[in-house]
Amino acid sequence: MKQRILLLFTVFALTACKRESKISSSDWTNVSARTQFKEHDGTMELKSGNFIYNFKQNQTPFKKIILLNASMAGYISELGAENLIIGVSSPEYIFSDKIQNLLKEGKIQNVGSEQKYDVEKIISMKPDAIFTNHIASFDNTYELLKNNRIQVIFLDEYMEQKPLEKTAYIKLFGEFLGKEKEAEAKYKEVEKNYSELKKLATSAKEKPVVLANEMYGDVWYLPGGNTSVAHYISDANANYVMKDNKDEKALTMSFEEVYAKAGGVQYWVNAGSHTSKKEMLGMNPFYGKLDVFNKGKIYTIAGKEKLKANDFFESGVVRADFILKDYIKIFHPELLPDYQLTYMKELQ
Repeated sequence: MKQRILLLFTVFALTACKRESKISSSDWTNVSARTQFKEHDGTMELKSGNFIYNFKQNQTPFKKIILLNASMAGYISELGAENLIIGVSSPEYIFSDKIQNLLKEGKIQNVGSEQKYDVEKIISMKPDAIFTNHIASFDNTYELLKNNRIQVIFLDEYMEQKPLEKTAYIKLFGEFLGKEKEAEAKYKEVEKNYSELKKLATSAKEKPVVLANEMYGDVWYLPGGNTSVAHYISDANANYVMKDNKDEKALTMSFEEVYAKAGGVQYWVNAGSHTSKKEMLGMNPFYGKLDVFNKGKIYTIAGKEKLKANDFFESGVVRADFILKDYIKIFHPELLPDYQLTYMKELQ
């Protein structure tokens, strides 16, 4: 269920603790339009959405951190800093073998779930910082942690819709964890790969039409034309059915509305984590009315999945180049004849 929710591109309303001011200084490191940081006068300043933080020189790098979102584990793993994690919530959603082994060894503790965090346990662990997305319903919990001198850092990586901007959060984690050089090198590697892959995709002779996501109940959550899914499809040189739309969130549509847009669709991507077309049809018989279901190709995001954990939502938040490579392989297989899909999987 959690993975399905992630696919809906829902956006939480952020409650401001301080209003963000316009940035004009050239010494800021811009992760994205909503997240920037810089070092000055012995302090590190972070602007994350509507939140502003100032860290003194003796506060960083952090040596003990807690993650309340599985997706953030991807950044830590890419930096090889798993040993700095002392706690995670909902560990069943974490894909990393190294983190899972550290959990088994007791070096990383389970601190609860998104339904209820074990606040007493978190306080007793005395982390240097907790990283999480801001959820307004947990404001009382955040306040309790802050009152116990625990730094809670809210990040908006899940809201970023430009693939490389989501990747760029690794620079921020590098700054916090004393791995600035490693973070910059990793970002440049992904950026270079992404640019080269995007250029490769332009050499394709055809530009197929693509449909994305699936229905949940009676609603099809179709990614808007300015979402990360839409950007990936465009950068892979394919035509997304909502390419002329400007929304950065999922659009709620009925099956009939999607059906009207699905004529000529050759590929259907991000179709959940289904195991087969038969199973998919059993969940929603309407899918059988789509030409792409019967004549086209359907791909899920189940290529790297273990029980409840899906690496698409973990290392995939960093490795935009691998995701783009998957899409190019799907839409233009002749361009990458020897490449095997990483996160995607064709549904049979």
